Order: sequence, then C-alpha cells, then structure tokens
Amino acid sequence: MKEKEDQIQSYYRALFRAWGPQHWWPAQTRFEMIVGAYLTQNTAWTNVVKALANLRRARRLSLKGIRETSLGELERMLRPSGYFRQKAMRLKSFVAFLDQQHDGSLRKLFIKPTHDLREALLSLHGIGPETADSILLYAGNHPVFVVDAYTRRILGRHGIIPEKATYEEIRELFQRALMPIADSVADSTRPEKRILAAGLPGAAHPPSAMSRAKRTALVQVYNEMHGLIVGVGKNYCRKSQPRCDECPLQKFLPVSK
Repeated sequence: MKEKEDQIQSYYRALFRAWGPQHWWPAQTRFEMIVGAYLTQNTAWTNVVKALANLRRARRLSLKGIRETSLGELERMLRPSGYFRQKAMRLKSFVAFLDQQHDGSLRKLFIKPTHDLREALLSLHGIGPETADSILLYAGNHPVFVVDAYTRRILGRHGIIPEKATYEEIRELFQRALMPIADSVADSTRPEKRILAAGLPGAAHPPSAMSRAKRTALVQVYNEMHGLIVGVGKNYCRKSQPRCDECPLQKFLPVSK
C-alpha cells in the first residue's frame, strides 16, 4: 500500500511540474459549480458550457432562477447537455432540498460535517459518489477526493489498482497518498501564484472566481490532482488509441514482460 501511495505522490509532482495549476472548477459561483456537476453527467463539458450559457442569458443561473423557472422552460435551456428532462428534475429537487432543509442557503449546507453532508447529498436522486464529491470539493471546499472514469483507467493501466476496486477504495487511496504532500506544495498550487502557459497540454481552464477561492492546502491538492488526472485522460490515456509515448506519466508505466 505504501508503494502505491508513493506512486500517486510521484504522479502529482510530475504532472504539476509539466502543466501547473488547472484552475478547477470553472465557475463564478458555488451554485454555478453545482449546476455544472449535475449537467456534466454522461456528456462532454463542451455541451455543459452551452447549457450554462442558456441559463446565464436567461438570468436563471442562480437558486432563485432555477426555483422560479418552470420545469418545461428549464428542460429547454438544458437540452444541449443531454438527458435534459432528468437533469432539470434533479436540479429542481436539489433546490427543494436546499430550501426545505437549509433555508435555501448554501452556507448553511456546507457548514455541516463532511461525512454528514456527503450522506445527505448521496440520498438525493441523481447524485452518485462522483457528483457528491465534486460538490463537496469544489463548491464546499471539503477535503474529499473526486474519483472519475479517467482515474480508474489510469490507475488500472499502471497496475496500481485491481479491476474490481471500488470507488471508496480508490478515493481513500488518493486521500492517504496526497495528505502528506499538502503542506509542501501549498504555495505552488495556489492558482494566483502561477499562470498556466497558453497552449500547454492538460485540462486547464481560465482562472475563475471558484478556482481562485480561498481553501486549505489539502483541498487545493485534491483539487489540482483531479484536474491533472482529467488532463491525462483527455489528452493521453484515452479509452481507445492511448498516446502513452507522449504522456508525462509514460515513465511510470509497468515494464512489459
């Protein structure tokens, strides 16, 4: 287990040296981030951007806006993101949950202990572990690592996890591995300390209000590692035709027998 944790620490350092801060999550408000987390389910981020633009143009990208928009109108605006009927209903359900249990306040929601808040989010229709953890990490600044399909693919190809490893096993592995390096990399991971060079590979977004938000060193490290992994998955560790020879993690691949 210690060897696996050391490998993940090496991956973080190699990727951050190569690409720098990724400026995640690309949103101006916590609520916009939450909407994005719902919309990105089963679709590409480019489609999410179109749906968010529809909401923004209609001045509906807020709790009040979603609350006061009819279900049919909300579906129309979310159509570019796919599964728009499901996503419209789920966003309505989230706003209702926030109104009924937290007085419509994200501040009151996010002051809850991480474990309790995670359980509450997972109880909502349409929120699985990845979406819940994205909301916790990026909107709530809770120290929870986000595991996605890219994470599983990269670790599987590098022989770090077995094929049947659970979401929780992978999440706990990353959290143990990254915790010791949080203090040592805190200053260099702050987005305002270093600007990513234009055109450099990765999954970087332009700096946003959310990506510049004040957070603990541990949350920042989890934030950056997730963004860096997405960069590897999108650009190199593809589902088909992977580009291993060009990947910053190529040197860590197991030697073929």
